[in-house]
Amino acid sequence: MTDQLISSDLIFDGAAVVADLNRLLRLRTTPIGMKLFPSRAEMEAIPRIRRPKDIHTTDQIVGQASRNGWTVGITMDDLVGAQCGTVIGLHPRDERWLSGDKMAGVWFKDQAEAAKHQASMDVVAFGQFEAMAVSPLASGRLDPPDICLIYATPAQMILFINGLQWTGYKKLDWGCVGESACADSWGRALKTGEPSLSIPCFAERRYGGVMEDELLMAIPPSYLPKVVAGLEALSKNGLRYPIPQYGVNNDVRAGMGMSYSDA
Repeated sequence: MTDQLISSDLIFDGAAVVADLNRLLRLRTTPIGMKLFPSRAEMEAIPRIRRPKDIHTTDQIVGQASRNGWTVGITMDDLVGAQCGTVIGLHPRDERWLSGDKMAGVWFKDQAEAAKHQASMDVVAFGQFEAMAVSPLASGRLDPPDICLIYATPAQMILFINGLQWTGYKKLDWGCVGESACADSWGRALKTGEPSLSIPCFAERRYGGVMEDELLMAIPPSYLPKVVAGLEALSKNGLRYPIPQYGVNNDVRAGMGMSYSDA
């Protein structure tokens, strides 16, 4: 893959997908979409778009969609600094940003360590986009989004991944940059067009409202019907959420016969 976003003409029914995910996984946080725009005017043309009156982190903007159910659009002028803007391609990956000077001695021992962190981050190439918007998937306002953001507990998330792997199996590999983990989720998914799992970082939890037991999957919308179909198949096999506790002291053979058939 290149640093270009993956364009798609797919017909994506966000409301139906969300209803299926909620039925199969009982998600407690609103699934949302994220979309980048070449111009501010295109972003502001989205129906019922909200524009910030204050300065925010991207984490907060994402949280306003996933926690409040809002449709929100931003430009670089709405963001608190380069770290947020660079991940989504609204600020250049310049020497100052790559130096990591604002993280040295805070998140990393010195500037050399901070610079290694910055260089490791997946970000959207600068110069293509002026604006970004987030919105609940069920609203259909992004038609379709570039990526979808799904917050889930570890138990929900592993079943989500099992659904993704039901057909066309491949091993999924992800990394962890630590702080600025938005680069692991929406940064990587926007850059590569691939499903991207992250452990949300301190800033996402402090400013974005992410709960302490939540993981984040950033995934292009074209994958979600496949995930739902996989979850449906797993559910028919008795592999569904919530995962019932079998007990650490019970004879395991009866349970294993149901979940790992010899047939």
